[in-house]
Amino acid sequence: MNHLPEVEFNESAFDEFVTRVREDRWDSWAMFQLALEAHRRQLTEDFDRLTCIEQLPAVIPYPHQLRTAERVLREFRGRAILADEVGLGKTIEAALVLKEYLIRGLVQKALILVPASLVLQWTRELNEKFNIPAFAQRNEWSWSTYNILVASIDTTKRDPHRQAVLSQPWDMVIVDEAHKLKNRKTKNWQLVNQLQKKYCLLLTATPIQNDLRELYNLITLLKPGQLGSFREFCRNFVEDKRTPKNPAGLRKALDAVMIRNKRSEGNVEFTKRYVRQVPLQLSPEERVFYEAVTAFIREEYRRRIDTSQNVLHLITLQREMCSSPYAALNTLERMAKDEVHPAGFRARLLELCELGARIPAYTKVETTIDLVNQIHDKVIVFTEYRASQDFLLYMMKRRGIPAVPFRGGFQRGKKDWMKDIFSKRAQVMVATEAGGEGLNLQFCNQIINFDLPWNPMRVEQRIGRVHRLGQTRDVFIHNLATADTIEQYIVELLQEKIRLFELVIGELDLILGKMRLSADDFERQVIRWIMDAEHPDRLREKMDEFNHAFESAKAEWARERATEGVELPGLI
Repeated sequence: MNHLPEVEFNESAFDEFVTRVREDRWDSWAMFQLALEAHRRQLTEDFDRLTCIEQLPAVIPYPHQLRTAERVLREFRGRAILADEVGLGKTIEAALVLKEYLIRGLVQKALILVPASLVLQWTRELNEKFNIPAFAQRNEWSWSTYNILVASIDTTKRDPHRQAVLSQPWDMVIVDEAHKLKNRKTKNWQLVNQLQKKYCLLLTATPIQNDLRELYNLITLLKPGQLGSFREFCRNFVEDKRTPKNPAGLRKALDAVMIRNKRSEGNVEFTKRYVRQVPLQLSPEERVFYEAVTAFIREEYRRRIDTSQNVLHLITLQREMCSSPYAALNTLERMAKDEVHPAGFRARLLELCELGARIPAYTKVETTIDLVNQIHDKVIVFTEYRASQDFLLYMMKRRGIPAVPFRGGFQRGKKDWMKDIFSKRAQVMVATEAGGEGLNLQFCNQIINFDLPWNPMRVEQRIGRVHRLGQTRDVFIHNLATADTIEQYIVELLQEKIRLFELVIGELDLILGKMRLSADDFERQVIRWIMDAEHPDRLREKMDEFNHAFESAKAEWARERATEGVELPGLI
């Protein structure tokens, strides 16, 4: 006789059921659905499509951005150089990849390293557009408190922050402006190389600038050994530092780690940009004040240069004089009260203050207000100086023009508030240079440059606040230029010689790189020309010399850009 196997009856599940009934401990239907969805997504192993898109109502990615994110996930396994040309939205692509990994549970801890000026912008966009709970790193304990951190790379590379960030593993690391990692001897490169990271994205529009070794250093951060040892890389791919030996082979190796979208491929339609110079004539009182202050500055500059004394405040005063007599007058009054200066020097300053006090009205301010009234649309007015900003706001209020300030000293909440008021109610935003960082104003298409910085990159940043991805209208830029002043020469140099306003955002940096110059180097040159020139003709001569060198560098860059697979930039 066959005996049935012994069956053991386990009542534990029934006991749990009875307990839940008695205590009314049930999860809601919504929680059950969420748990089911989470389980389903955990089982999703392929990356044929992005599952995060349906959760991003505030973002409508361009097709090239979707393709890039999908390739990073599917082909590159989360390690890639995103090398799109400037303005095509590398930030969006990186955020899509991060969001997808977060949804799939493959990333819990992420570190985003960016320039200090972009920390708040990255943090805000990740939260507002992608619903990613990112926090800006502010102090030492931030590293162990938050799972998704946005930090300045310059802060992170210094102790005690460096030790804190290196002591823990990161599921994902994103580095913006990654071309600053091109030299493996720098602390930036060493920091990123030592980070414990599973996935890594390097964002740069210029993965190669002057030397093939820069490319090797970047790729080593992502996939050590991808190009062999450095000696093997040089033997296989390098003719000289700017010429690849085997372009086809090197390009194939690059295709395994880098994605580059170009404007010429028709990925994005950008609106047009129109630039207008608005000429001004100083009033007689303004002319007397300008000539007296400029003569004083040059005299003091030459005297102090000969004795190695500090001349920074003189340079600042000359810049303010180019911005507005009001800004210069404020500084002169402050200097005249400072007893650190000799009595004779202060008496000279007071004489200049008396000349400034005789000015009945400021031509540039009046012209700006007239221009705003003619535009009949939202306008952002940029100025470098707080005094100019304050006076513009004061005069606009008196004329009944709704205007708001925006400057670097504002806390994030106030910046957001000012931007919201400008978007919904005010016609004008008056912004200083520091406040312009991280300011995205695609709903506005009119810019008035009340003054122009002597650093062209800062001018480019101003334009980029308005003329960027997402702008649906043509952009109009109005440059105020006072005749027969230093300002006129600056506007002429930037607008007519360099043709800065016609360049695509980011191109200037590449062209200056051909001249072995940074934007800061350019600014220092301009300062020397202005302060050393005894006659306007000499200043114009210096500008013409620079323009000739700039045009040569621009032509070289254009040739390289058009050469596919032969010269260095052709590789990308």
